[in-house]
Amino acid sequence: MADMPKIVALWRFPLKSALGESLGAVEVEKNGLQGDRAWACIDDEDGMVGSAKHPRRWGRLLEVGTSLRRDELTVHVGGVALRAGSAAADAALTTHLGRPVRLSRTAPDDPRLHRVLPDDPGLVPEWMAGVGPGDETVSSVGGVGRLGRFADFGAVHIVTTGELARLGALLGGPAVAAARFRPNLVLDLPRDPEPGEELRLGDVVLRVDLPTPRCVVPGLGHGELPADRSVLGALARHYRIQVPDLGRAACFGAYADVVRPGRLRVGQLMH
Repeated sequence: MADMPKIVALWRFPLKSALGESLGAVEVEKNGLQGDRAWACIDDEDGMVGSAKHPRRWGRLLEVGTSLRRDELTVHVGGVALRAGSAAADAALTTHLGRPVRLSRTAPDDPRLHRVLPDDPGLVPEWMAGVGPGDETVSSVGGVGRLGRFADFGAVHIVTTGELARLGALLGGPAVAAARFRPNLVLDLPRDPEPGEELRLGDVVLRVDLPTPRCVVPGLGHGELPADRSVLGALARHYRIQVPDLGRAACFGAYADVVRPGRLRVGQLMH
């Protein structure tokens, strides 16, 4: 049993594009980990959802800590803990980000976000017609309609120890930190699971939907983790694959839907 694949880390990201919280155990609901991507930072000027996919506007969200307890979110801005939904939290984030913002659990009627495409053409997905490396564009927040959360698309985002080690080796070093990819689950597997695969973790059953297309975010700084643009270059050169029904894109990790909810814990074995 000791050699069976298992969960080596669990992460929840209560506020979109802010730092997540490492968990020992968590409830998984039909639309993802309980509390994951439940909040977003909304731009009061144009109504856009804050996303580090546009680093000049929103990159400093990756310096904001989060903790969720009994459905109440606390954000940590410049070392100060503030309750999400309070005027003080909105004021602190407005100062921190340099633009008027507010925290919200309710999505705008047409939830959209700004993004800047990476400079490497290998990181531009084929389905993004009419835009190229370094261009700015606007896209919908796909997870709002699918899941009722501020997720990009899938209910659960997975990366594996095997692919993190492979990517690190391609860069000439140790395994790349999982935090760069903002996953919910880090699984002790030699490769990313394929679309259609079912993953059974205790009572929870996940079905892999599609590989995760990557943006500029893995190359940015995440809290104390420094920026590293070489990660983006390696993804563009070595991880550009066919995404079913969409076209080629640089992908790392996988999105999965929840077939059967339940409770996950670190160390949980796959079966």
